Amino acid sequence: QVQPVETGGGSVQAGGSLTLSCANSQSTYSIPSNYCRGWFRQAPGKQREVVATIYTGDGTTYYIDSVKGRFTISQDNAKNTVYLQMNSLKPEDTAMYYCAPSRPTPDPRRCVVNDDSAFGPWGQGTQVTVSA
Repeated sequence: QVQPVETGGGSVQAGGSLTLSCANSQSTYSIPSNYCRGWFRQAPGKQREVVATIYTGDGTTYYIDSVKGRFTISQDNAKNTVYLQMNSLKPEDTAMYYCAPSRPTPDPRRCVVNDDSAFGPWGQGTQVTVSA
C-alpha cells in the first residue's frame, strides 16, 4: 500500500504563506475510478478535521468555512499530487497537516465531508506552525 508523503510545512508568522504538497495521493483501488483527494489537519488535543477536498474527475473543490478565501487546493492528476496553497495564515491554523485519497466515487458531492472516515491511507503529515 502506497502511503502519501506530505511536504512543505514550516514555521511562519501570522499573515504568512506556505504551500503544502502531497505525493502518492492516489486511490488504492485497482480499478481506475474517480475519487476525492483531501487535506486534513490535527491540532494538539483535537480530532483530525477536514480542511479542503478536490475531486479527481472534474476538480470540484470543497473548503471548510474557516479557510475559505485563504487556502486553495489543487492537483496534478498525472503526478498523483495534491497541493494546498495557504495564505493569510493565522495562529489557529497551527496543526499537523495530512493528505489522503478517498474511496472511489462517481459523485463529486461525496467530497463534501465532515470527517475522515472515507479517506486513507495516511502519511506522516507535515507540521505547520503559525506564530502571532
